[in-house]
Amino acid sequence: MTELSPGQSLVRGLLPSVQGDAFWESYFEYFMTQECSPYALHLAIMVEPYLQFVLDGKKTVESRFSVHRCPPYKKAQKGDVIFLKQSGGPIVGICQIADAWFYQLDPVSWITIKKDFAAAICAQDPEFWTARESASFATLLRIKHVKPIEPIPYAKRDRRGWVVLQHAQLQLRLEKI
Repeated sequence: MTELSPGQSLVRGLLPSVQGDAFWESYFEYFMTQECSPYALHLAIMVEPYLQFVLDGKKTVESRFSVHRCPPYKKAQKGDVIFLKQSGGPIVGICQIADAWFYQLDPVSWITIKKDFAAAICAQDPEFWTARESASFATLLRIKHVKPIEPIPYAKRDRRGWVVLQHAQLQLRLEKI
């Protein structure tokens, strides 16, 4: 019997929460039966009010700004799954990445992001932008198939706001004979 990866263990734990949802049942059934998956699994730690905005469908683009290149920058891709974890709490939702954009921030990209994405990010408050003005990199992820789920406890002890739980595996691993 093959041992489950950490991502597969998490998926198995949330399968009861997606029963009756044709998209997520199909998606995770495929994920659980494959030796490799072209999609990665991510854990996004979120604070209020943004977490609730995502769960309610009001926030359609998740944004991450950073001083250094760190996930999800260039690690999150179309088709990947994001587990939505409440800061200091459980996983309370899932969604899929529909589109991903990555920026090395300069004055022009700041203007573009504010003009094209502020409403989708739910970032009309000037304090949102002030808190991120020292960032050098931005990741913007359009999300779809957002599904609130029954809370799933998940222990996380570090300060990272984003964790790649399982990378996409585009080819089978070779085993030693």
